Amino acid sequence: AGKKHQTLFGVTGSGKTFTMANVIEKVQKPTLVIAHNKTLAAQLAQEYKEFFPENAVHYFVSYYDYYQPEAYLPITDTYIEKDASINAEIERLRHASTQALLSRKDVIIVASVSCIYGLGSPEEYEKENLKLSVGQKINRNQFLHKLVNIFFTRTNADLTPGTFRSIGASVELMPVSETYIYQIFFGTTGIERIVKINPINRVIESEEQNIFLFPAKHFMTTPTQQKSAINSIKKELNEQLKYFNKTGKLLEADRLKRRTNYDLAMIKEVGYCSGIENYSRHLSGRTPGRAPDTLLRYFSARGAAPAEFGGQGPASGWGQDFLTIIDESHVTVPQIAGMYAGDESRKRVLIEHGFRLPSALDNRPLKFNEFENKVGQVIYTSATPGKYELEKGNITEQIIRPTGLIDPEIVVRPITAKTKGSPLVPKGLPFVVYPGQILDFIAEAEITIKKGYRVIATTLTKKMAEDLSAYLKDLPAGKTGKNIKAEYLHSDIKTLERIKILRDFRNGIFDVVVGVNLLREGLDLPEVALIGILDADKEGFLRSETSLIQTIGRAARNIEGKVILYADIVTGSMKRAIDETNRRRAIQIDYNKKHGITPKTIIKKVHDIMEHDEAERTKSAQAILSLESELLKQNPKKLIKQKEKEMSIAIKKLDFETAAILRDEIVLLKKKIT
Repeated sequence: AGKKHQTLFGVTGSGKTFTMANVIEKVQKPTLVIAHNKTLAAQLAQEYKEFFPENAVHYFVSYYDYYQPEAYLPITDTYIEKDASINAEIERLRHASTQALLSRKDVIIVASVSCIYGLGSPEEYEKENLKLSVGQKINRNQFLHKLVNIFFTRTNADLTPGTFRSIGASVELMPVSETYIYQIFFGTTGIERIVKINPINRVIESEEQNIFLFPAKHFMTTPTQQKSAINSIKKELNEQLKYFNKTGKLLEADRLKRRTNYDLAMIKEVGYCSGIENYSRHLSGRTPGRAPDTLLRYFSARGAAPAEFGGQGPASGWGQDFLTIIDESHVTVPQIAGMYAGDESRKRVLIEHGFRLPSALDNRPLKFNEFENKVGQVIYTSATPGKYELEKGNITEQIIRPTGLIDPEIVVRPITAKTKGSPLVPKGLPFVVYPGQILDFIAEAEITIKKGYRVIATTLTKKMAEDLSAYLKDLPAGKTGKNIKAEYLHSDIKTLERIKILRDFRNGIFDVVVGVNLLREGLDLPEVALIGILDADKEGFLRSETSLIQTIGRAARNIEGKVILYADIVTGSMKRAIDETNRRRAIQIDYNKKHGITPKTIIKKVHDIMEHDEAERTKSAQAILSLESELLKQNPKKLIKQKEKEMSIAIKKLDFETAAILRDEIVLLKKKIT
């Protein structure tokens, strides 16, 4: 219908991703799917790959394993240098995304919010590509120079994406977006043969007539641009020095002069300096304040590759004719809207104290209004749409679950202890004195655990989560005849440990997980039949209507799902969450009766992210390494190489959890042999 904004108001477990896949198939447009974190983006990318096996489905997230931005704290006079660790495999996937956009139309990119950050001009990126064909008149030395010009690196070791090596009359290279080797054979008149080789077993996969190489970096700068940029930076430096000297900021002036002149010398000599992205406006020739080029520009410039390589030609950009899907929009939209302000605040402090030129402000994410202008039609999907989406209108509800599962029953019980006979005490409880939320939750948890299900408790603080977990572990055996096996989960727990806890939780190694707000969007735990929301009447972010509905939804995949809200008063957020849940329950119950559907708990295999045998599954990376000690003694480098190959395979499958575990094993192995 040509609508700019639409919202899919879909309950948990109703198949929102499947619905979106059908929309993509019907509209036949390139699609950008934005999620609010890397893990959810990876999950969505895997699902879309299953729905569209023949399409170019790619994953585009921040390539940093670790990122500490440059900052200055004036109060303590502390300068924090930028510190980052780049994941080479994710960088390869980013290149695969941009190259697909420039050469194909059947593209689905699943991205995190990093897609609104500067990426480099798609025109410059496309312009510097290298086309190779059998029979092409080019000699080996000319070809080597061209590879260097598009930032490929020469090596004598194993090839990695963006590297090449010369072997006699041939050159072997690995494109920046692939993990296959291409060997180009040169004769007296030019290229005689191009073969594609498996990098592990060296078997020839195919003979190629053409290959198309994109640059190994997204940021491309010609010598002319570089010279112009240096002059422009010098001019801005002089203006800022005049300002500092005029206002008596002599220390800031000296600091800025030394830092900037050092950076200029590095750019002039080697074409690069630490923090070069802060000069991006000068290097790209943008005017002050103009929005940076981002992944969204690649959608606008797509099809720029020559027709013989699957593209439409450089002059055929298809504008903003692409579809954008914002997943879990109640979280993702505010995240997109908030990125610019935080970045600007940090950079202004650096500029005021002489660490950066004012142009550093132009190295930034998109402002929200810029993002709105750069996307075409947008669909927001959420079980709890935010104010922004609701104001846009065009809301479509997806309340019915194909499984027939009904939203969980909600019970409200008091936090504080009450004497028998109080109107706040639920009838039938076997207590002379109502014991309060903790002991009541324990009694309910024991009943649920006895049935073979799992239990979640949500608290307001990390300390409370830790204390309740310890208390549950120390309890004597209850009605089940067993002790409650509990563990806490919050943001201080490292990613790999969180993954392990949730996997063990699903496998029944833990009965209860106590968390703060990590048990909401994106978690699929069909084994959970009881959720206790402690202190539910404490209005705020963790007990808002949205948070309550999302948490309640975690019990919606089990036929016996039940949620207890512990509260001494019913807040507005609680009432709205309860009313909305009851509305959804009524719709689903009516649908089930009308169509004769008997709800069934979802049965979902627990995918073990650690690719080891059953006996090894619950062991940490350190324990696994001990089992491989024999190979470690005999040939440690071989073991590391084996692990690196396993990591590469996991990343190809978008299984970043396995890849992260393998990466940590490799780190430990390297420490052992140094």
